[in-house]
Amino acid sequence: MSSFLTIVTFLVMGLVVLVLIRGLINMLKGTDANKSNKLMQMRVLLQAIAIALIMLTLWITGGGRPS
Repeated sequence: MSSFLTIVTFLVMGLVVLVLIRGLINMLKGTDANKSNKLMQMRVLLQAIAIALIMLTLWITGGGRPS
């Protein structure tokens, strides 16, 4: 279970990076401010999901504390 959560967490963190890069590129082009805003909102949402998954993984595995 914890390895599954770890894989999903890394996937979500990768998505955060992709959305951040797309948002920055869109902002630098200066084409559509609304699209750039939506991408940044999506980045914040994905970051929240990634943090929740990291916390869940730590909770399930005992947070790295010795048994």
